Amino acid sequence: MAAYLVTGGAGFLGSWVVEALVEAGHRVRVLDDLSTGKRQNLEQVEGGIELIVGDIRGLALVSEAITGIEYIIHLAAIPSVTQSIHDPLSTNEVNVQGTLNLLQAAREARVKRLVFASSSSIYGNQPQLPQHEDMSPRPLSPYSLQKLTAETYCSLFYRLYGLETVSLRFFNIYGPRQDPGSVYSGVISRFTTALLENDPPVIYGDGHQSRDFTFVADAARASLLAALKPEAAGQNINVASDSPCAVIELLTTLKELAGSDLSPAYEAPRPGEIRHSQGDGERARKLLGYEPEISLPDGLRHTLNWFKANYRKVK
Repeated sequence: MAAYLVTGGAGFLGSWVVEALVEAGHRVRVLDDLSTGKRQNLEQVEGGIELIVGDIRGLALVSEAITGIEYIIHLAAIPSVTQSIHDPLSTNEVNVQGTLNLLQAAREARVKRLVFASSSSIYGNQPQLPQHEDMSPRPLSPYSLQKLTAETYCSLFYRLYGLETVSLRFFNIYGPRQDPGSVYSGVISRFTTALLENDPPVIYGDGHQSRDFTFVADAARASLLAALKPEAAGQNINVASDSPCAVIELLTTLKELAGSDLSPAYEAPRPGEIRHSQGDGERARKLLGYEPEISLPDGLRHTLNWFKANYRKVK
């Protein structure tokens, strides 16, 4: 049994990571300011974890939260391209300075490894698909630049100080517990609740932009693998399905599953968003032994069923 700190552990992906760690028998501490995370996301493990409500921008609090910790899975962030464009200063404080606080405190506490949740958005619009880890980043928003900067800090702390870090470049995570009412919510949760409420789903742009969707349980499993696999130290690793889907095709599949004939409403493309995204999963297979287990149709079915039972509770 090892001791883990999960920042952002009351959030969407974070709560799945926490549950997986508890199920594996580890001791888990969560640090979350509950700005987007929810206590109800941790209801199933409430008696088996320690929750610290606080902000990663506070170095003293971060240092206290790391006391006695062996591994950190760092998921806390403001994960919004749009908000980063409107407010680059505040998002930078969380996404960059908050990560630097964790790295410094982890180094001083001799933590064994820190796993950082990076983003596929750092690739930007690449002429070549799939996107692999050796490509030159082309960030299109403050958010993607912030993730790249934090990722670079992780690599630097590994090379300079010997703190083991792994940066996971997640591609479009979706699934149960994703909050459709949040400005950070993904397209699948927004489409799903729109269909259940009989409202026209909104597509930004022409709908032919494509994304590489990753089911949340797969993303959580990759996070745990990244904490322990020796070969992964110091690496940047894609976590993707390597099977992109156009947004309009995604909506068609969801409509079939929901038994809906609603037509979408189209709005202007949002600034800072990429056109096509597809991750090369070879490095994850080689270094983590990771393969996605949930196909997109199965993941959409799981997600739709969860929202049918729960979406009124998360509105």
